[in-house]
Amino acid sequence: MPQPEGAELDAVLARREELRQRYLRPVSDRPPTTTRGIHHVAFICRDVEETIRFYQEFLGFPLVEIVENRDYRGSTHFFFDIGLGNLLGFFDFPGHEHPPIAETIGGVQHLALSVGAAEFDAARKALDEAGTDYLGPDRGVEDSLYFRDPNGVPLELYRERLGVFNGEPILGPVGDEG
Repeated sequence: MPQPEGAELDAVLARREELRQRYLRPVSDRPPTTTRGIHHVAFICRDVEETIRFYQEFLGFPLVEIVENRDYRGSTHFFFDIGLGNLLGFFDFPGHEHPPIAETIGGVQHLALSVGAAEFDAARKALDEAGTDYLGPDRGVEDSLYFRDPNGVPLELYRERLGVFNGEPILGPVGDEG
């Protein structure tokens, strides 16, 4: 994908700074969000068992529920615990072909998951031992591992605390308000 250069890049950078000045407020000046967080994010998978093995056995996310998809008879909807009450969900759609995942408008660029140092090191070792291709830690991004799940979903394991970005707090207090 060609990246902007010269005058085009200057315009992109100027627009970003304009948006930052217009909309970004200090933590102390921001109103509270209107939600309690993400209940679950749901992706489509090709193979239920392959997906369960990857997330539960390889990455260590406990499987917590398997039900029929209420919107599509015969489809399985299943969920993994990814910490702090957040769930990662999947559906299968038996009988449908699934084209490869594409980075496009409305698509997923990647799902970043916060992990501690020990989990980061264990994941890197597991990826190496499995011969799974990944990026990082490199490109000046020492705290990230980028790879794809068996369905092509792009994942990032980010060695950073929740509510922190590039070492700087970006959120007010994190917690469930009820």
